Amino acid sequence: MAGQFLYIDPGTGSMLFSILIGIIGVAVYFLRTLFVKIKFIISGGKQAKLDMGKLPIVIFSDHKRYWNTFEPICDELEKRGVEAYFWTASPDDPALSKGYEHIKCEFIGEGNKAFSRLNLLNADIVLATTPSLDVFQWKRSKNVKWYIHIPHSPGNVNMYRMFGIDYFDAMLLSGKHQEEQTRQLEELRKLPAKEIELVGLPYWDEMYKRIKASDVKKHDGLTVLLAPSWGPSSILNVYGERFIDELIKTGYNIVIRPHPQSFTAEKETMDRLMAKYPDGEKVEWNRDNDNFDILSRADILISDFSGVLFDFSLLFNKPVMYANADINMDPFDAWWIDETPWTLRILPKLGKAITNESMGNLKNMIDECINDPQYEKNRDEVRKDAWQHPGQSASLIADYLVRKLAELNQPKEKKESSENEAA
Repeated sequence: MAGQFLYIDPGTGSMLFSILIGIIGVAVYFLRTLFVKIKFIISGGKQAKLDMGKLPIVIFSDHKRYWNTFEPICDELEKRGVEAYFWTASPDDPALSKGYEHIKCEFIGEGNKAFSRLNLLNADIVLATTPSLDVFQWKRSKNVKWYIHIPHSPGNVNMYRMFGIDYFDAMLLSGKHQEEQTRQLEELRKLPAKEIELVGLPYWDEMYKRIKASDVKKHDGLTVLLAPSWGPSSILNVYGERFIDELIKTGYNIVIRPHPQSFTAEKETMDRLMAKYPDGEKVEWNRDNDNFDILSRADILISDFSGVLFDFSLLFNKPVMYANADINMDPFDAWWIDETPWTLRILPKLGKAITNESMGNLKNMIDECINDPQYEKNRDEVRKDAWQHPGQSASLIADYLVRKLAELNQPKEKKESSENEAA
């Protein structure tokens, strides 16, 4: 429990601590800016002008696990010779060892230190998977022209914490359902309409290539992967040991892959479960940074509302099951929408729901789910809706960034003329 109170993330961090750190960060960067201005006066403006130059494109990642979304985009920009800056809050982000020529990769500190840097950023465009811009620690910089959000899964964009996408200027989305969710929130809150581009999912494009090229080595027997999300509504918090006990009773190979955040925010729970069910013949714990190998090896996935359900079902084309835990919608944007979230509407098409009443019948449910051909037909249908422009995402995103950069830097007269012609 102590870990939950100490953990701070962009959506649920301690406000007092955030304010304190933010003030300190602002003070530090104010002094730096003041120093640069003094330097500008002393040097006649040459070096200071260079130091205070506006960056064209900044890509921000709050954790290294989102590199699978950003790498295809960075690779495409590098290929085109487009200057960009990749800022990460992970000191061991794979981006830092890429050796790009045109993409400048930099670790800008963790947590509030990173947000303090972002809050005084001078750039044309910022692209991020991080939600809650201008809600908690991360504030809009007056020196940034355009903020773009890109989700890292095809699920609901209204299942972020409250106001998660409200203050972005544009959204790069995977399917029409995400566009509809965005417009619903804008209409309810009387927000300006964001620019929306349907571009697909970069990491799905890359993962699909890997699937086609891979040679999976299967273990003996059927393998069940338990990959829950984290938080009070996740499987491990709602059902705990009972769920793992029922899985072990099936006699199948059981692999447990908790959400990475669980080891920080729910450390006490993880320590207890890993001590009670150590790695052995019956249970295997998986903490690989890259989930590709375990998703390839597993025959069926069990989760709750984690985005990995869609990866496994729609990319690997395998059956899923999900715990029908009651999700408290109060903290999420979906609470404002008078309908069942898309994610929860789609799941019954992809696999079987697990409830308290059905948990004792897990083996039969797993067998039925694997052998029912209807689920494969449903996967084909859902995939077409959720994944626009397969194989083209990185190129479409790069096109948008280059086009928007040119638009933002048009001379004022030319821009007004273009707007008048469009009108």
